[in-house]
Amino acid sequence: MGHHHGHGHHHGHDHAHGHSANKKALFLSFLLITAFMVVEVIGGLLTNSLALLADAGHMLSDAAALGLSFFALKLGERKASQAKTFGYKRFEIIAAALNGLTLILISLYIFYEAFHRFANPPEVQSMGMLIISIIGLLVNIVAAWMLMSGEKDENLNVRSAFLHVLGDMLGSVGAIVAALLMIFFGWGMADPIASVIVAILIIISGWRVLKDSFHILMEGAPAQIHLEEVKDSLMNIANVKEVHDLHIWSITSGMPMLSCHISILEKTAHDTVLREAQVVLHDHFGIEHSTIQVESNAEGCPNHHSCN
Repeated sequence: MGHHHGHGHHHGHDHAHGHSANKKALFLSFLLITAFMVVEVIGGLLTNSLALLADAGHMLSDAAALGLSFFALKLGERKASQAKTFGYKRFEIIAAALNGLTLILISLYIFYEAFHRFANPPEVQSMGMLIISIIGLLVNIVAAWMLMSGEKDENLNVRSAFLHVLGDMLGSVGAIVAALLMIFFGWGMADPIASVIVAILIIISGWRVLKDSFHILMEGAPAQIHLEEVKDSLMNIANVKEVHDLHIWSITSGMPMLSCHISILEKTAHDTVLREAQVVLHDHFGIEHSTIQVESNAEGCPNHHSCN
C-alpha cells in the first residue's frame, strides 16, 4: 500500500503573488467604497432618493463584502495547526456565503421600500441625486479596476467582491438615468423603478455567490474537473486494473483535493503507477494535493466497506 501527498513549489510562488495582489486590491477598494457609501447615505437622505439609498445599501454590502473578503484572506494566511490541519482557508468560502446572503436580504428590503413608493411617489431632489450618482459611478469604476488587477477568476471570494462592485456600478447608472428622467420629464416613478432594477441585480449576484460557496461547503467536485474524466485518465496508466473510492473536493477556490484507491496488476509497478498518477492529476487537472492508495489486485482492498 502506498500513500502520497503531492505539492507544487512553482505554483505556490504564483499563488503567493496573486494572494498579495488580491489583498491590496481588496483593501484599497474597501477604503474607497466605505468612504463613498457614507456620502451616498447622506445624499440619499438629503435628496429623498430611494435609488440613491438602494445604491448606498448595495455599497454597504460592498464595503462589508470587501472588508469580509480582506479579513478572510488575512485569516487564510494563518498557518495550519494540529487542530486545523488545513489552516483557515475555508473561512474564505464562509465569508463568500455570508456575502451572498447579505446581498439577498438587502435586495428584499429595497423591494419592500419601492413597493410603498409606487403607491405614493415622494418629492426627490433630482439634481443632487444626479451629481452623487455620477461620482458613485466613477468610484465604482476605480474599485472595479483595482479588483481586476487581483486574481478574481481564481478566487471565489475576490470574485464575489468584484460582483458586488459590478452590480453597484449598474446601480449608479440606474440612479443617473432616473435622475435625468426626473429632471427632464418630471417622472417621479423613475426613482422607485431604478431602485427595483438595482435590487434585481443585487439578488442575482447574491444568489450566484451563495450557490457557488454552498457547493464548496458541501464538498462538491470543482466545476472544471469531471470525475469520470479523472477516472478514465487514471485507468489509462499501464498496470492499473481499477480505480475506486474516488473523491474530489475543494478546500477553498483554486485548491482542489483528491483521494482514491488504485488497484494494480503487478506489485512491482507500485512506485511507477503512483508517480504517473501524480503527474496525470497535476498536469491534466491542476490537482496538486492528492492522496493515492495503491493496492495489489491479488490482495484486494484492505478497507472493504469503502471500496466500491
